[in-house]
Amino acid sequence: MPIDTSLDFVPINIAIITISDSRTTENDTSGDTLEKRIINAGHYMIKRIIIPDDVSIIKNTLEELSLDNEIDCIITTGGTGLTGRDTTPEAIKEIASKHIDGFGELFRQVSFNKIGTSAIQSRAVAALINTTYVFCLPGSTGACKDGWDEILQYQLDIRHKPCNFVEIMPRLNEK
Repeated sequence: MPIDTSLDFVPINIAIITISDSRTTENDTSGDTLEKRIINAGHYMIKRIIIPDDVSIIKNTLEELSLDNEIDCIITTGGTGLTGRDTTPEAIKEIASKHIDGFGELFRQVSFNKIGTSAIQSRAVAALINTTYVFCLPGSTGACKDGWDEILQYQLDIRHKPCNFVEIMPRLNEK
């Protein structure tokens, strides 16, 4: 994917939320994977937290972080499956300002190339909450690698052409 090296890289401020009833700071390999990639790309990791699979907690946390002017983007991992406790997409649906449908579609395409028809079980989603980007990835380390390496590292780089999410950030609050 084309990167215009004549432009300067613009780091953004990113928060990571791991959504899980079983992950801790000691075993959150998906959060570790995202943190490492975010920092290696040159962005700032502003906050990293672990919260339970609870739709009210997910909604409240996302709304609170989306109002923090220091945070440009939130990446979540976990809670996107089909089990009864997987409620991340439901929380997003209730509070999103705008949905970014193409993210889930593209994520499933990337996943299909790696895991075949099992990709159908992914409910990866993305949205704007207030003026903050929110990208919700599955909880597996492989899914976090794929989401970052194949999609987010490009869309969160202002040098990516023909377009990217960073270049339109100043216009997200237009009326």
